[in-house]
Amino acid sequence: MATDVWQRTRDGVTAIWRRVHPDRADAVAGELDLTRDEILAARNAGDAQTEAELQAEWQGRVRRLLQADPAIAADLRTLLDELSPQSATSGDVCNVQLHARATGNGRIYQAGRDQHIKES
Repeated sequence: MATDVWQRTRDGVTAIWRRVHPDRADAVAGELDLTRDEILAARNAGDAQTEAELQAEWQGRVRRLLQADPAIAADLRTLLDELSPQSATSGDVCNVQLHARATGNGRIYQAGRDQHIKES
């Protein structure tokens, strides 16, 4: 909720919410904005617990929304796929840092995404 794709996320969630609870959609948009501000403040303060609590709160809200109208699952999946780093077309970059150390005869296999290893 604190990244460059915030506006797309907010608009997408609000649109999905509007399908199930049209009377609550504008209030939800405002609550999303407030939550974003709280997450940014928590990150700046190094408060991982508050950030996790806010995330859990919205996961619960979305779960209840899905229970109210399971037909929105496809729309929610489409939104999540659109917002994923792998499908970003806006030039967003996903940085991955991998660190490892092997000793003796140890092997290390690392990947930033899919990895397929075939050894004979």
